[in-house]
Amino acid sequence: MKILTVNKSSTGAELGLQPGDKIEAIDGSRVKDIIDYRFKVSDENIVLRVRQSGSIQEYEIEKDYDDDLGLEFEDFRIRNCANDCIFCFVDQNPPGMRDALYFRDGDFRLSFLHGHYITMTNMGWKELKRVVEQRLTPLYVSVHVTQPDKRLEMFLYGKDDLLLKKFEYLTENGIELHSQVVLCPSWNDGQFLEQTIKDIHQYAPMARTMSIVPAGLTKHRDGLPYIAPVTVDYAKDFVPFAENLAEKYRLADDRRFVFLSDEWFLMTNAVLPTTEYYEDSDLSENGVGQVPHFWENWQKEIALLPKKIDIPKRVTVCTGTLIADWFKSNWMPTVEKIENLEVNHLTIFNEFYGSKEVTVSGLLVGKDIIDQLKEKDLGDMVIFSDRILSETGTVTLDDMSLDMISEEVGLPVVVTDDTPQSFFNLLK
Repeated sequence: MKILTVNKSSTGAELGLQPGDKIEAIDGSRVKDIIDYRFKVSDENIVLRVRQSGSIQEYEIEKDYDDDLGLEFEDFRIRNCANDCIFCFVDQNPPGMRDALYFRDGDFRLSFLHGHYITMTNMGWKELKRVVEQRLTPLYVSVHVTQPDKRLEMFLYGKDDLLLKKFEYLTENGIELHSQVVLCPSWNDGQFLEQTIKDIHQYAPMARTMSIVPAGLTKHRDGLPYIAPVTVDYAKDFVPFAENLAEKYRLADDRRFVFLSDEWFLMTNAVLPTTEYYEDSDLSENGVGQVPHFWENWQKEIALLPKKIDIPKRVTVCTGTLIADWFKSNWMPTVEKIENLEVNHLTIFNEFYGSKEVTVSGLLVGKDIIDQLKEKDLGDMVIFSDRILSETGTVTLDDMSLDMISEEVGLPVVVTDDTPQSFFNLLK
């Protein structure tokens, strides 16, 4: 592992470690990645083997339990997903986008570090034992369906990946698992869905949750198997069916096991659940309870802010189509009461991926934003959720920066996080 930086006044700096040095081993065992490093460096007495300027140096170190030596490392190489799932969003990107958008992440380490959902098909028993040994819990697992024949049909993997045996081994050894089903009408719904819930529920409570999200389809599915879209009518029938399953398969202490993502409620114009629906399950970053948690926090925090801004402002807030109606009915009234502030709302349609197919705000692209905002009276600035930008917060999916978009639109186009404080800071 190559060292990128050494923090001043750290143990690593006292040892004379430098950027570019490589950690070879700790206590005679090779260091594979940052998780392996954190696990092995936690002991109070370690022997550190480092490659410096072409030679190997060893250091015997006595330290505090939580001393990580003050080292930061280059990113590890991410493992590919082993599947070619019929609903994978990667395959539904048009040509010509940046390479990262065509990469299938199937790395259990990112599941532990960042909550990414993985299928575990590329995890052998060596990786599973490592998860148990290093207590990499919780993990997030894309299950989708448990019946082996249907898994082969949907995953295009080629062989039985022994999913339930892996669930059994991990849960018996104290690893908490959160599972997910991407719901594809006529593929893994109905009896297949109930069997999937039943199969995973048997490993509760360490199998802690199962989230159900509708398949995200784009207009770029040429050559891919047909998947019927989740329509409003389908969702209206599905939600009560799924909620009945959620009542049937609860945890032994009566906590909820099955959760529906926000899309099901938003697309049917149903009343969103309160945060109590999600109990102690933190799944909001995966779109399960994201809007209810945002709404609860927004209402609490905006009540503490001034009811007037110093300098009059007129701004336009933009969203995708999925949340537009809820946004206008619920969020807009909270800012309409602020003196000296005029807020308008515009819905941006995702022509890039398909306006009928893709409706979430986080997948909006720069070109659509420019095309639909140009030559409009938008006030002093345009505000989007920061979810339209990449994880680095720099560009949209079609590689446009906020500066590029602002120049084309003719006024500042900015982003905010979910907090009122962030929103009002933009207005200063």
